[in-house]
Amino acid sequence: MSHRPSSGLAAVSTALLAMSRHLEVRDVLKTIVASARELLDAEYAALGVPDDHGGFAQFVVDGVSDAQWKAIGPLPRQHGILAAMLRDARTERLADVRKDPRFEGWPSAHPDMSDFLGLPIRDGDEVIGALFLANKRCPKPDGSCGFTAEDEELLSILAQHAAIALTNARLYERSRELTIAEERSRLAHELHDAVSQKLFSLRLTAQAAAALVDRDPSRAKGELQQVAVLAAEAADELRAAVVELRPAALDEDGLVNTLRTHVQVLDRAHSAKVTFDTCGTRALPAAQEEALLRVAQEALHNALRHSGADQVDVVLARRGPGAVLSVTDNGKGFEPRSVRRAGRHLGLVSMRDRAGGVGGKLTVQSAPGKGTTIEMEVPGG
Repeated sequence: MSHRPSSGLAAVSTALLAMSRHLEVRDVLKTIVASARELLDAEYAALGVPDDHGGFAQFVVDGVSDAQWKAIGPLPRQHGILAAMLRDARTERLADVRKDPRFEGWPSAHPDMSDFLGLPIRDGDEVIGALFLANKRCPKPDGSCGFTAEDEELLSILAQHAAIALTNARLYERSRELTIAEERSRLAHELHDAVSQKLFSLRLTAQAAAALVDRDPSRAKGELQQVAVLAAEAADELRAAVVELRPAALDEDGLVNTLRTHVQVLDRAHSAKVTFDTCGTRALPAAQEEALLRVAQEALHNALRHSGADQVDVVLARRGPGAVLSVTDNGKGFEPRSVRRAGRHLGLVSMRDRAGGVGGKLTVQSAPGKGTTIEMEVPGG
């Protein structure tokens, strides 16, 4: 263990504390991978969470640059050594993964790897992930494996705690989704009860006014004045409900974390790769933050449901005292002027209305076959 930057219980404790500080699934995965690579002094580390279709719902790497990762291409499938670990739920420690009969090659941009240590992450009897390391930084005489039995034991301990951290993070996200759903249901019931009563009274009062207009105009005038009062009250009820429908996560987590969580959920749920990046942003007026979130949600929905894109990138950046949001996909695109003339894509109308309502502006850049970028800028406050 002389080549490890830190060792023993202190190193394991540091890794476990790092994992426990995060509640978002993606953050937990990244922390597990980084901790494993540092703990065992490996050049590369990765963690894959399998889906139900022979691929990975999530795949997180450490030691590979963003440019390298982009050049490698789509997420790996469950084949070769990865499939063996997930299928057989056993540890694999190899002197040279390339010489294993199950090895099936890598994409051309993939970094070169030799010695290999991998093991499954299990929650009870269920394999919920695979954690693996490559290229131990140590002398390897005669082509032997740099990873030792002690390394295997340490990684096994880390994997057990990783299973707990990952399960807790999933439960946290599910709990928050349920809380939001319950809150929306409650508001829907309240909105239905309050506004329905107002509208019922409004209708009866209008009917009374109509019946009185010929035989008792003064009473009819009073009833019409009551109609105006009831209409104003109904409008107030609706406004209060809309204010209360501001996403709870915005108040709790802020715009950046809310957007990041939303993107992570979509990245897991869709075959397209969905990413989020932010730069120098700061808190904005509440109405602007909500408008940015709603536009991001609408643009993401359009990109994932209608564009045929396999890559969607969301970026939120500071621009002067305000901010600019962009949602870019590499899908089939469209001709914006034709869409406006045809009166289609009401989602674009809604997004423009939201932007204009908070003093911002929305621009759409697209062309057939060249993807789409939706950009919204707000002035800040």
